[in-house]
Amino acid sequence: MARNNKILVPEARKGLDQLKADVMKAQGYNVDTTNSDNVKYEVANELGIPLTKGYNGKLTSEQAGKIGGPIGGNMVKEMIRMAQEQMIKK
Repeated sequence: MARNNKILVPEARKGLDQLKADVMKAQGYNVDTTNSDNVKYEVANELGIPLTKGYNGKLTSEQAGKIGGPIGGNMVKEMIRMAQEQMIKK
């Protein structure tokens, strides 16, 4: 089953990119804040996965997951932490 990774609120793109940059910077990655999407190439390189700009259809699902998992997983952890903070304040 195909996944739909489209952002439901397009106006949130800038905030999500900033979150990704902040989270991955905290994990020790060198993140270009003007294009936080480039961090996936650094993660892939660290893992020895041949991710390139453009077509990557030859990557296995496992390889793609090893790249995206740490990025998305850390973003989710940070969003949960932020939500818990907000709940405590209320």
